[in-house]
Amino acid sequence: MSTTVEAHRAWILGALEPLPVRSLPLAEAHGRTLAEEVRARNAIPLWDNSAMDGYALRAADVAGASAETPVELRLTGEVPAGSAEDPAIAPGEAVRIMTGAPLPGDADAVVPVEATQGRRGSGWDAGAWSDGAVRVLRAVGPGANVRRRGEDTPAGGRIAAAGSPLPAARLAALAAAGVERLRVRERPRVVVLATGSELRGPGEALRRGQIPESNSLLIAGLLRELGIDAVEVRRSADDAVSLAGTLRELGERCDAVVTTGGVGPGTHDVVRIAAEQEPGVRAVRVAMRPGQLQCAGRLAGGAFLFALPGNPVSAAVSFELFVRPALLAMQGRSDTGRLRLSARAAEGWRGAPGRLQVLPVVVSQGGDGLLCVPAVNLRGVSHAVGGHGGANGYALVEAERGDVASGEDVPVILVGA
Repeated sequence: MSTTVEAHRAWILGALEPLPVRSLPLAEAHGRTLAEEVRARNAIPLWDNSAMDGYALRAADVAGASAETPVELRLTGEVPAGSAEDPAIAPGEAVRIMTGAPLPGDADAVVPVEATQGRRGSGWDAGAWSDGAVRVLRAVGPGANVRRRGEDTPAGGRIAAAGSPLPAARLAALAAAGVERLRVRERPRVVVLATGSELRGPGEALRRGQIPESNSLLIAGLLRELGIDAVEVRRSADDAVSLAGTLRELGERCDAVVTTGGVGPGTHDVVRIAAEQEPGVRAVRVAMRPGQLQCAGRLAGGAFLFALPGNPVSAAVSFELFVRPALLAMQGRSDTGRLRLSARAAEGWRGAPGRLQVLPVVVSQGGDGLLCVPAVNLRGVSHAVGGHGGANGYALVEAERGDVASGEDVPVILVGA
């Protein structure tokens, strides 16, 4: 059957189910996906605190302060970061305070040390710390250089939604909000299987018709960029009977199987032939270039099969359009797509009328925005593994658009770790 990229992806996503949920300590949850909403256990910040190294004081005391008419205040103490002290500050007084230290209850502002003079011997030095007294050279209003309790996130406020990824910055936010454990989705157990009797491993002698096998490295690496380590990586010869048995076995002990090669209509396209025994798997022609031939569906054992073309660029493009969003959806991710940007074509190229063209490109920063240029020879995109290795994005040329002229804008996505 024939279908579009959008329809095939929607069919795959509709056939998937989220993986089980588990509870993990915060430090072990990096890269996973939240299974439920998380709210702050405490406010961020926890208390009013200083945003500067300087002096905590009453703003009214320095309302008329300037370099020409400094205001001298008596120093009565110090509040370092981490201190629980709350020293009293009477009118005409101040205390030294460090960044992040709690603001004393009698203070309503902080003046930075750079806007003061400290006493040194018989004179006053700009920006110098002082013990007995300080001269303030600049007026500050109430609230100046003060971080208010809960101004970032109030206690009980939502800090992350279900389906959100957990990169380092979000984990730091959760830690600051007092969260200790998270309920997250399991990562999928994925097996990679590269098929083809012509394939040989690194260092093996090559006879006529044989080629170095690279797809297993490609797919395992793309999985790793998603935070997933393949549980097993295999190579398989073109034996449909043996492969059918392998798919039955793998279907019972993993969540997904990603194969490359053998999906065409030929007599030796063993993945398609073996998958014909699996009623939950369908073979389709997708209106895209490269990667037109696809097989996907649920194996009888329960795992989901993604059978991708064998040409390396076709396999990479198919992974990007179908496998990546599916594996994210299995983890409960709310957004499974890439951010699309607009880049100007630094040179023109032939399109693929009637099909979505997914062209490996090199995206760079130009003087007035992003530029893109094909990374591969357009006479043979699907097998151009050498040029594809230098690409950092894909141009997505709509089926109805046709050729791209130099200087035209084109949608791109950025890929890679």
